[in-house]
Amino acid sequence: MDWINALVQGILLGGLYALFAAGLSLIFGVMRLVNIAHGDLIVLAAFLGLTVTTATGMHPLLALIVVVPLMAALGYALQRGLLNQTLGDDILPPLLVTFGLSVILQNGLLEIYSADPQKLNAGGLETASVPVAGLSLGVLPLLTFAIAVLVIWGLQWTFYHTPLGRSFRAVSDNQDIAQLMGINRRHVFGLAMALALGVTAIAGILLGIRTSFDPSIGGGRLIFGFEAVIIGGLGNLWGTLAGGVILGVAQTIGAKIDPGWQILAGHIVFLLILAVRPNGLFPRISA
Repeated sequence: MDWINALVQGILLGGLYALFAAGLSLIFGVMRLVNIAHGDLIVLAAFLGLTVTTATGMHPLLALIVVVPLMAALGYALQRGLLNQTLGDDILPPLLVTFGLSVILQNGLLEIYSADPQKLNAGGLETASVPVAGLSLGVLPLLTFAIAVLVIWGLQWTFYHTPLGRSFRAVSDNQDIAQLMGINRRHVFGLAMALALGVTAIAGILLGIRTSFDPSIGGGRLIFGFEAVIIGGLGNLWGTLAGGVILGVAQTIGAKIDPGWQILAGHIVFLLILAVRPNGLFPRISA
């Protein structure tokens, strides 16, 4: 039963990793942009949630009403004002710019909030559990996984069943032709980043409820997000969820074998999958 519990907990943890990765997968799928600052943006969302809850007394989940629009607006402004200028055939400029953004965000958060670990207080939600088939499952991990599924379903539906999604797919397939057809690719890229950072806001708040955070942890969240994206297949949103689950299960099984192996086990599984399937388990197939 202990091993089954570890497996289930890993699946639920994978929901959080999928939220880390969903924004990365979306912006890579639309504009082929690798955002090195993504982990720090997750931490920024957690700190914004902390500020909102401290100032208003709101529950952290209700703070999403404020944090999601703020992060989406930041994403649009960041893409239109900075990142659009770096996009092109050379992948190096966006990597360098987002690396610089990561450094600025981390040091800015250190100046404002200090290096002390912080945590979002969600009250009884943090410790509540429900019995399921002989297991005691936390309400927060269950809620996180359900939110991850809903978010990825929403992104998938948006991508394939809305005019915005058609614009995303058009600029992803061929930016020049999309521009000739009257699609403003800079605006579309801005909307894609806004949507990605809206998802990042959800991930940041749930991270802040689940565990303590400080300005230095962005790099680790970025690595987990990248691994989930690459395991699932670049640009495949449902694959991102599968990648997050695989990574989460690997970590919890590794921790069950030896507590010191938790993070290492995830990295080993990632490398093994990358060696066997360089494009990921479920790479997106162009129509």
